[in-house]
Amino acid sequence: MNERIRVPQVRVIGPDGRQMGIMRTRDAIELAYSMGLDLVEVSPNARPPVAKIMDYGKFKYEEKKKQKEAKKKQAGEVKEISLSPRIDPHDLEVKIKKMREFLIDGHRVKIRVFYRGREIVHVDAGRKVFDEIVEQLRDVAAIEIQPKLEGKNLIGMLKPLTRKGGKSNAKSENEKGRS
Repeated sequence: MNERIRVPQVRVIGPDGRQMGIMRTRDAIELAYSMGLDLVEVSPNARPPVAKIMDYGKFKYEEKKKQKEAKKKQAGEVKEISLSPRIDPHDLEVKIKKMREFLIDGHRVKIRVFYRGREIVHVDAGRKVFDEIVEQLRDVAAIEIQPKLEGKNLIGMLKPLTRKGGKSNAKSENEKGRS
């Protein structure tokens, strides 16, 4: 940027996107300063290097803004729900209701069934609880990660069928089933 550009000549692109031709770097910097802007090297590997006249502060601000937007549009936050294989039916209903809210908001839900002491002998009890959750949430969720035993925890993941923006994940699920 500006004085950091050490090559003798650069191909200059104006603030409006038009090519201004090949200039001496010093002249290009002076031209940028006269417009109240900066000379930013865009493609240093080209011969001659390409530099653009732009407001560098505004450019950095917009880049940061784009990155934040891209981060927001990712698959969504992962919410974790922990429960025991001996969970009371009413408590399970409450947890399922909360999971439904998370899934409708576009978040993925990680379900962790934890076993205490000798409960680990009855892994099938935890699988039944997991299957019950999937059955009750089948209208809003699909299994992303099948439940598997990790230590004393049975862990699985659900993903929303539709994202908050209204896009459907059902198509990708159907395609996976065919292959």
